[in-house]
Parts: sequence; structure tokens; C-alpha cells
Amino acid sequence: MKSVNVAEAKAHLSTILTRIEEGEEVVITRRGHPVARLSSVQRRRQPIDFAALDSLRARQRAAKTSTIQLIRRIREERY
Repeated sequence: MKSVNVAEAKAHLSTILTRIEEGEEVVITRRGHPVARLSSVQRRRQPIDFAALDSLRARQRAAKTSTIQLIRRIREERY
């Protein structure tokens, strides 16, 4: 666990946040005394609702042109 003072934390906040995202914990000190401990937030993963995905797919209309045809048309229009 790394320790930084308030001035260093303010000056290098982006770098410190990147290190925290990578799993490191950082303690911020004021006048040599620990004030706060920063660590990454554990995001809860929600299960995939396959029934909702199937419902969404069923409501979507079929494409009139294939993806390949669409890409070719866009390329031809640009050049």
C-alpha cells in the first residue's frame, strides 16, 4: 500500500487513480498522519437476461441490405 501526502495526491491524481484501478490501495496523509484510504470500487455484475435479449431481437426488423453491401456503398460514396 502506497502512501502520499495531500499535495502529491492533488498534483498526480490521474496517475494515482490509474494505479487504484489496477488494484493498488493508496493512503493519503496530512502532516504525516493517515487521513483516507483509496481503493477501487468492486462493480457488481448483473446476470444476463436472455429472455429480454430474445424479446429485443424479435422486435427488430430485418435489414434490407447486407452489411457487406452497406460497407461497399459507403466506401464508394467516400472515394
